[in-house]
Amino acid sequence: MTDQQHERQQFERGTDGPKVIVVGIDGSESSMRAAAYAGGLARRQNALLAIVYVQPVLAAGAAMGAPVSETTSEIAEGLVAEIRTAVDRMKGVFDVRWEFHTFRGDPYNGLVTAADELKADAVVVGASESAGHRIIGSVAVRLVKAGRWPVTVVP
Repeated sequence: MTDQQHERQQFERGTDGPKVIVVGIDGSESSMRAAAYAGGLARRQNALLAIVYVQPVLAAGAAMGAPVSETTSEIAEGLVAEIRTAVDRMKGVFDVRWEFHTFRGDPYNGLVTAADELKADAVVVGASESAGHRIIGSVAVRLVKAGRWPVTVVP
């Protein structure tokens, strides 16, 4: 690829509609609505739907000896099973290519890493259901402020 072709590819990225849509899920109702919305968008745009679960990492002292990695793995496995069941139910309704990815870290940095590594053209997240996020700033607001991808926030 010549430098000119590379520059044109960078400039045109996302202009014909998204080819990779990243949706963040955490098991909350708003994140599941975001996944459904992103699935419809991916189907209409013939895009790849990348479903991302960010596995939380707690500081060693915060766990107080609890097997945190096992707990978060169980949550991730439960979410995978829930998503696969939902996708099986939607076969024929949502004819969409999809992948499931897990990343470790806090939700914001995990989604940024996912969007970068998966070369996302768009990011979809559910609105925060936490009262504390209104003060600190939700993941969605932080993603919008990053200004690197179109971000859709689903209520």
